[in-house]
Amino acid sequence: MAMKTDEHGLALGAGSSTAVEHYDNAIHELLHFRPEVDVEAKRALEADPDFPLGNVLSAYLELLSTEPDGARAAAERFRRFRSRVDGSGLLARERAHLAALERLVKGDFLGCGRLLGRISEEYPRDVLALFVGHQIDYFTGDARALRDRVGGALTAWSETDRHFGQLLGMYAFGLEEAGHYDRSEEVGLRAVGLDPKDVWGIHAVVHTYEMQGRFRQGIAYMDERLTNWSTGTFFNVHAWWHYALYALEAGDTARALEIYDAVLHGPDSTGTAMELLDAAALLWRLFLEGDDQTARWNALADGWASKAREPFYAFNDMHAVMSFVGAGRLGDADRLIADREAYLSAPLPDVTNQAMTARVGLPVCRALVAFGRGDHTTVVDLLAPIRHHVNEFGGSHAQRDAVQKTLLEAALRSRRLDLARVLVSERISVRPSSPFNWLKHADVAEALGDAATATTARTHAMKLRRP
Repeated sequence: MAMKTDEHGLALGAGSSTAVEHYDNAIHELLHFRPEVDVEAKRALEADPDFPLGNVLSAYLELLSTEPDGARAAAERFRRFRSRVDGSGLLARERAHLAALERLVKGDFLGCGRLLGRISEEYPRDVLALFVGHQIDYFTGDARALRDRVGGALTAWSETDRHFGQLLGMYAFGLEEAGHYDRSEEVGLRAVGLDPKDVWGIHAVVHTYEMQGRFRQGIAYMDERLTNWSTGTFFNVHAWWHYALYALEAGDTARALEIYDAVLHGPDSTGTAMELLDAAALLWRLFLEGDDQTARWNALADGWASKAREPFYAFNDMHAVMSFVGAGRLGDADRLIADREAYLSAPLPDVTNQAMTARVGLPVCRALVAFGRGDHTTVVDLLAPIRHHVNEFGGSHAQRDAVQKTLLEAALRSRRLDLARVLVSERISVRPSSPFNWLKHADVAEALGDAATATTARTHAMKLRRP
């Protein structure tokens, strides 16, 4: 009897035909970030409860959500599966996924990513290994791996493959995070050309324009494709967050808040960590400019209160603290920090989040609280030493820019003007078309007593903002 294979020609040693069909469907939905992935993954396990890759997929989905409760439930289901199924009878690729998942269940993001990388070397058409590895590279802020994990598999694919476009979308995001903006735009546009509903590909192009300060082009690009990214995926809120960033760059705060109220933390919000994160990240940018949004912050802080009770992902902790500080609930922020300090007292060598918390998460959280208390000198003392390795607690350059902007604003307010000048010069040199950067250049020049440069910089910012 011929061995079963998945859609991409990889052998499956176990799993009924119906289970495999639903597994293939689930992978297709996963690559489009659609909620139907959960339905198809569940159907695969209903058809065959001991289907190895069905169980692996189900666990990956929960663990990548960065929700502690979901991760616990997934770990328990995986343990039950492992107690029922003898791994020695599985194919090598299936066993390799089990080993990678074991690392993820233990909180070892880096170990899981390395094992998935080995799978991709031997089986470059294993989409699950590529997708999950790509997400782990994002969670650990590894720009080189975001680029090369997918780039290293591409020659095993061709345009005749149904999911070639999705791979290009992933690759485009890796190129963008690694700073190859011309190439990321080219590859991202090609990905979306192959599949207009490739939200990750659209996202990659949107990131590229954000990192170049090309906000007008970004708005036009998103407007043209509104129906392809704004509904029906897990990514809707994050895509709208990018749109709101463009609005802020254009000086349209009212539009950004309209998006916030309608989508980021609106009536249909799910309350997931990923959505709360985007909401906090937008309001914090306003907070840095002295824009008081206390009512919105309070509602957001309520949402974070239950999510932030235990350490799971340091990047989420930062956004919880932003919300507590924005709402003026500094006691809640202090309690979270004290809890994370206690978390570090018992070493957990295999838990990636503990190292993230120690090296980046706690210094950033302490800096945010210091900013809320008006202690801008402390903010600079905490953030300046880590500003070049903030990526270690995950996220994208665009998301981590909140930290860099906090440092810049604190340098200005504490009159560390030499540092502020350096930070602004770095920003303008990379993104000369960003109005924000020129406005900060004006603030620094003004603080240094150079009124002429300040006036010229502000004039240039306003010119950039004109349609």
